[in-house]
Amino acid sequence: MTRHFLRDDDLSPAEQREVLDLADRLKRAPFSERPLAGPRSAAVFFDKTSTRTRFSFAAGISELGGTPIIVNPGEAQLGAKESIADTAQVLSRMVSLIVWRTFAHAGIEEMAEHATVPVINSLSDDFHPCQILADLQTIREQKGELAGLTATYVGDAANNMGHSYLLGFATAGMHIRVAGPEGFHPRADIVADAERIAAQTGGSVTVLTDPVVAVTGADAVITDTWVSMGQEDEKAERVATFGAYRVTPELMAHAASDAVFLHCLPAYREFEVAPEVIDGPQSVVWDEAENRVHAQKALMAWLLARTDIGRAAEVGLNGSGL
Repeated sequence: MTRHFLRDDDLSPAEQREVLDLADRLKRAPFSERPLAGPRSAAVFFDKTSTRTRFSFAAGISELGGTPIIVNPGEAQLGAKESIADTAQVLSRMVSLIVWRTFAHAGIEEMAEHATVPVINSLSDDFHPCQILADLQTIREQKGELAGLTATYVGDAANNMGHSYLLGFATAGMHIRVAGPEGFHPRADIVADAERIAAQTGGSVTVLTDPVVAVTGADAVITDTWVSMGQEDEKAERVATFGAYRVTPELMAHAASDAVFLHCLPAYREFEVAPEVIDGPQSVVWDEAENRVHAQKALMAWLLARTDIGRAAEVGLNGSGL
């Protein structure tokens, strides 16, 4: 069966831990797993501009022994002259992985429905699951066991990051709080999915409006830009709306004394985060950015192993505990 990674809960709690364990091993030994040796190719589509996603996937595919085929907007007929379903079937004959950074999540779902190779959501309007794997790896490096930790995400809780933190952190058995103003809370169905997962893993899910209450006692404090791509015309309004959710030293003081700060980047200092926080001793944003490479390499190797059984031993399925 072909395995895909379209949203955070496509991995069970045990599977998520397997991927994170492999990510740690690949960080220590970057070239120890070569499931794309040949080289085999991976198609990487970008409907949105990118820095970390582009470089981390290109570098990661290369380090796994493969060749990334980067496709920028307008360079393919995907969804225009050629349907997503037809593209998926064609690419499945040519590449070993399909990675897509796009807008509507429905497009990625359609790609996965028709592809016979793993499809990875590298960002959609609804979810950003690869970022969450990197964040979990980063927090685990700082704190050890994830289960039982409390993480708080503040700002626009209705965006893809808010959704993915709920699902991914609940899967890890963490207590995840998301805080945003009224009208900027996560979708009810995603909250319900996260609550269902948390009931199984021992975590919890809390949606709040008060940023101080949300941050109090947290082991990790997280935010994201208030103005995502396509929202530039709303900048003044959004800055006014989210002003109370700016992560300042004063807000961080309500978190645990050893709390860490994360931001998926790009960051806009003086808007969603104060320079003293993102450039201060509690910030782990550079480790977080680097871990995109390791977490995504682990994810790709894991998905390939379960789709291509003949290569299972290459990522330790037979004998190393994965």
